[in-house]
Amino acid sequence: MASPADLVIAGNILTVDPRRPTAEALAVTDGRIVAIGTRDDVQPWIGADTEVREAGGCVLPAFVEAHGHPLMEAVVLGGRMVDIRPVTMPDAADVVAAIHAEVAVCGADGAYLNGWDPLLQQGLPELTLAWLDEAAPNGPLVIVHNSGHKAYFNSAAARAAGLTRDTPDPHGAKYGRDANGELDGTAIETGAVFPLVTGVMTPTDYPGLLLAECARLNRAGLTTCSEMAFDPMFRPVLEQMRDRLTVRLRTYEMSTADLHTDASPENGDDMVRQAGIKIWVDGSPWVGNIDLTFPYLDTDATRTIGVVPGSCGHANYTREQLAEIVNNFFPQGWQMACHVHGDHGVDTILDIYEDALRRWPREDHRLRLEHVGAITPAQLQRAHDLGVTCSVFVDQIHYWGDVIVDGLFGPEKGDVWMPAGSAVATGMRISLHNDPPVTPEEPLRNIGVAATRVAPSGRVLAPQERLTVEQAIRAQTIDAAWQLFSDDAVGSLEVGKYADLVVLSADPRSVAPEAVADLDVLATYLAGQQVFAKSD
Repeated sequence: MASPADLVIAGNILTVDPRRPTAEALAVTDGRIVAIGTRDDVQPWIGADTEVREAGGCVLPAFVEAHGHPLMEAVVLGGRMVDIRPVTMPDAADVVAAIHAEVAVCGADGAYLNGWDPLLQQGLPELTLAWLDEAAPNGPLVIVHNSGHKAYFNSAAARAAGLTRDTPDPHGAKYGRDANGELDGTAIETGAVFPLVTGVMTPTDYPGLLLAECARLNRAGLTTCSEMAFDPMFRPVLEQMRDRLTVRLRTYEMSTADLHTDASPENGDDMVRQAGIKIWVDGSPWVGNIDLTFPYLDTDATRTIGVVPGSCGHANYTREQLAEIVNNFFPQGWQMACHVHGDHGVDTILDIYEDALRRWPREDHRLRLEHVGAITPAQLQRAHDLGVTCSVFVDQIHYWGDVIVDGLFGPEKGDVWMPAGSAVATGMRISLHNDPPVTPEEPLRNIGVAATRVAPSGRVLAPQERLTVEQAIRAQTIDAAWQLFSDDAVGSLEVGKYADLVVLSADPRSVAPEAVADLDVLATYLAGQQVFAKSD
C-alpha cells in the first residue's frame, strides 16, 4: 500500500512525456512526483494529511529558460537602472526625457539606463560623446543598448571606471575611439560594457534583487533558468542563497583571456550548478556586428545603427581565438555554449566543434549554438549530425520581424530568420528562449511566435519554419532542460522527477496559436511548493 503523499494535484495535465502524454492527477512526496495517471491511479496516495488541490486550467511542467541572464536582469530591473526598453518605453521622446530626468535626480552619483534601441524607438538622437557630456556634465551617464552588446558613456563615466585612451581593449570587446585615439563614448561587447555598470550594484542589496528576479520568473511559469554570462564573482552569493532561491540556476561562465575557471564539471546540485562555458563568435544584428556571408541592406535602419553600406558585419573573435577557448575547456569535460547569429560565424564554430570532437570524442556533449538568426538548413543538418543543439531566439520575430526584413536583410534572408522549423526537421532537439532582459521572460509568447511567426505588422515570416504548438511546448520544457543537462530532474512530469509545475488558464493546444501568449499563469510550483499564485 502506498504511503500517503504530501500533495496531490488533479486536473488536465500535459506531462510532455511521450509514454504518458496526459494525466488526470499526480502525487508528490518530498518534492518529487511519486505517482501520475488517472484519478483512480493516484487515489491510493491520498491520506488524512495529504493536501489535495484541483488545479483548474491546465497543468504542465514548469517552463525552462535555456538562455537567460537572471543574475544580470536582477540588477537591470532592480531600480538603480532605469528601464527604457522598447517594451516599456516605445516612444523616443519619452526615452530622452527619462535620461534627462534620471540625470537630474542622480547627479554626481551617476545615471544608468538600459534598453536603448533606435530600430524600434525611431527618432532617437545620435549618442555622441558631446551629447552625453552635455546631458550629464556633473556625473556619470551610461546608457546600455537593448541588446546588451553596446553601451554609451560620458566622460565622467569613463573617469569613474578608470578608462583612458591607454586602456587596452578587453578580450573579444573594444572601446570606440576617435581619429586621435581618444575614447568616443562607446563600448562594444560584454567585456567592455560590464566595467561601466559596476556602480549600479551594492553587494548588500543583491540578495533582495535576486529574490525579486526569481519572483519575476516564477510569475512567468519558470522554475529553471540558465545564466549565460556568469561571472564567478557571484559564486559565493549563490552558495549563500541556494536554500532561498525559487528558481533552479544553471550557469555558463564567461570565457576570459586567462582560459581558467575555478569550477569543475562535476559541481553543484539540482538547485545551482555550473553547466558550461560561454563563448561568443559575434554580436547583435541590432548594432551591426554579426558575422554574415551576405551584406546588410543600405536603408534608413542600417544607417541609424551605423552600418557601412555593403557590410557583412564581422566576428568578435578570430577562428584561432575561438579554437583556443574550445580546445582548452572542452577536453576538461565542459559543455560549450556559443553565441552566434551570422551564417559565416556558424561555419566557423561548427568547424571548431567538429575538430574538437574528432580530437576528444565524447558521446553526450550537447554542444550548443545560441540565437542562430541567420543559420541555414544545411548548417542545421551539419550541426545535428555533429550532435550540436540550437537555442533559438524566436521572440525576435515578434518585436523586430518587420525591421529584420525591411530594414536589415531583405525578404530572402529576413523571412527565414530564426528557422526553428528547419532545425526540428533535422531531428534536432532545440530550445526557445527570451535572452532577458533583451525581451521579457515570456515563454508562452515564445510558444505562440514559434507556431505563428507573426511580425508586428501582422505579416507571417516563412510559414514553413513554424513549429506545432506541441513542438514549441517541448522546446520550452523537456528539450530546454535536456540542453541544460537537467532533463533527468525537470522538464516533464514523470515519477521520480521534481514536481516543478505551472498551471495555465487553458490548455495551449486548445486555443488558437496566436492566443497562446495571452494565457494566464495561475500558479507555479517548485518541488511541490507553490512559489507563485495569481491573485484574482
